[in-house]
Amino acid sequence: MFTKKRIIQFCLVAVIFIAADIWMYNTLTDSFVSYVEERNYNEVGLFVQTAPENNEDIPNWLQGVSSIIPDAQAMYFDYDPNLFTFVPSTGGSPISEQLWNQYGQTTEFTAAMESAYYLEAIQLTTRYPSIIDNDQTTVRVFVAPIIAENGYEASGAVMILVPTSGASGYARLLGIFSVGAAIAFLAVAFVIMFTRDPVTGFMVLGLFIIVGIFVAFPLFEALRLSFFRNNQFSLDRWKTGLSPSYIVALWGSLRLGVSTATISTILGFMIAFLVERTSFKQKKVISTLATMPVISPPFSLSLSIILLFGNNGLISKQLLNLGNVSIYGLGGLTLVQTISMFPIAFLTISGVLRQIDSTVEDASLDLSATRWQTFKSITFPLTVPGILSAWMLVFTNSLADFANPLLLAGNLRVLSTEAYMMVTGRMNDLGGGAVLSFMLLMPTVTAFMVQRFWVSRKSFVTVTGKPSTTLTELTTAPVRRILTTLTWAVLGFILMLYLTIIAGCFVRNWGIDYTFTLENWKAIPDSWDSLTSTVTLALISAPIAGLIAMAAAMLIVRKKFPGKRLLEVLMMTPYAVPGTLIGIAYVIAFNKQPLLLVGTGAIIVINYVIRELPVGLENGITALHQIDPSIEEAAQDLGADVPTVFRTIVLPLVRPAFISSMSYTFVRSMTAVSAIIFLISAKWYHLTIKILSYSENLRFGLASVLCTVLIIIVLGVFGLLQVLVKDDKLTQKTISTR
Repeated sequence: MFTKKRIIQFCLVAVIFIAADIWMYNTLTDSFVSYVEERNYNEVGLFVQTAPENNEDIPNWLQGVSSIIPDAQAMYFDYDPNLFTFVPSTGGSPISEQLWNQYGQTTEFTAAMESAYYLEAIQLTTRYPSIIDNDQTTVRVFVAPIIAENGYEASGAVMILVPTSGASGYARLLGIFSVGAAIAFLAVAFVIMFTRDPVTGFMVLGLFIIVGIFVAFPLFEALRLSFFRNNQFSLDRWKTGLSPSYIVALWGSLRLGVSTATISTILGFMIAFLVERTSFKQKKVISTLATMPVISPPFSLSLSIILLFGNNGLISKQLLNLGNVSIYGLGGLTLVQTISMFPIAFLTISGVLRQIDSTVEDASLDLSATRWQTFKSITFPLTVPGILSAWMLVFTNSLADFANPLLLAGNLRVLSTEAYMMVTGRMNDLGGGAVLSFMLLMPTVTAFMVQRFWVSRKSFVTVTGKPSTTLTELTTAPVRRILTTLTWAVLGFILMLYLTIIAGCFVRNWGIDYTFTLENWKAIPDSWDSLTSTVTLALISAPIAGLIAMAAAMLIVRKKFPGKRLLEVLMMTPYAVPGTLIGIAYVIAFNKQPLLLVGTGAIIVINYVIRELPVGLENGITALHQIDPSIEEAAQDLGADVPTVFRTIVLPLVRPAFISSMSYTFVRSMTAVSAIIFLISAKWYHLTIKILSYSENLRFGLASVLCTVLIIIVLGVFGLLQVLVKDDKLTQKTISTR
């Protein structure tokens, strides 16, 4: 593809476009600067005509210049007839006086005063440095005469400093667009001229643009802040972050993450195996109950735990009178996070177990292997990609969680809470919070690389084009009863926590006043706008995140292209970064041109999609690892292009992962807290923020009502997804006993 002719053509096209781009940039910039300077010159002339006759009113008049020209500074000069020149008067701004003291004796300023003497206003050609509102900038200097009543002599002169930030801001914005246009044009030209499969090239290019703008750029802004203090390079924040105090918090995060991920993965595997690989009957009920913890705000289960098992809890204090048992700390926090996050492992492992072709298992049993030997040597190894993915997703989610530690950490210090408090607490140190958040990336990236290395060393293909439609029962009746008992015990405990929330809807104030009331239900009409905006944004985000995740998974697993590992790491990064940092980084990056998105619904949708992409990507990669590439290669040999293969082959085969991705994105969008708390606006408010506000004000009844409504909505959308996105039975299997 890289022939001499094509390289010459590409270079020629690039030179022509870049030359045209530079010419257009210079032309537009010069035109705008000329327009701004002419407008400022006219406004200075109009301002001078309003000069008061009484010199005592001059100081107040000078201060009014900023109402005509934004951020302008002015200084007045009296005419001295003995010296035949102008001398500085009092009342001018300190900035203008400082500039005059530094440059007033230069040739250009002397010439300007002479022009004012001859009744001619002038704009100095040099742009002078100045400090306005603590920001270093350059200013244009205008000197204009104040004409006396006789009309033929000057009674004084005024010097006005006009910041060039408007013109320079336009030039900077235009420069960004020009560079972006050049990069986009060259990238498109490169893909067309030098790739064998332009469609794949454009898909890869599109993904890089998405993660570049909405992942790398905001994190770069956060990283830049961590190395700067008061606009000067400094390592003070990193020295603080790496101090023993915060190393203890990092160790606390690791302990919490490892314990939560390990227990959640074991629990998720146990329930997923019961649902997908046994003849257990109530599978839909179990699946629904197992996914319930992700369909409520993350802090709602913590509140239930506190109300039931806290120091004054209903069970721990009033029923069992356990005075020495505390739910606060590592144990209680691990319990709550495990309950909240094991559905991630359950959904991930369920998709893997559902994809397994039992032909090899049947062969093992036919060769007189026991069920345990078959499970240990065949079934379990085939689920390793899903287990590792589930462990990593729960681990990173545990590190990034701050709402549960905020309520239950007790004496346990974790970095996510420390970062949140540093940013939003008394310190208000955005850069310091960024440092602590970036420290969380180190264990996450390590876990990610270990998981990728392990999966790449082995083959886990089981779907080869002729998948079996049945799965062999690998459990005996006693084992199945044990799994069923443990599963119902776990789900019963979870159900008790949610019943606590429902009960809270009908009491005046849980834990204080248990009087029955229906007044709490007034929270629904009071929060109707928040409810509709939350549902709308979540419904928009779910299909977008699902399609992008499945397309990215197909490219990463099936295609070879430069930067594949970088793309994968960038797409996985948002899951490891605390939501508070993502939210603040988005505010910093997208609260200015050219992407002014803060305050709109678009920034919330983008946050949802980017934050939940890793789950869909992991599900898609895990599912594709089990599908033989020859199925897609056969379609391509028959003339199908990449979009057709993705739509007709890949998407149906990874349907469980696709549905899980959409469902998870929708739920997480409905229950998000940490990131969107910085991105909401008066028009686009979020229901969970309303619930958090009620909870912080101890109005648990109102919060319980909104939690219940939110759960009902999510369950309804879950059911609707199952109806609308019907399974074509391609991967559905039945359980057979031997």
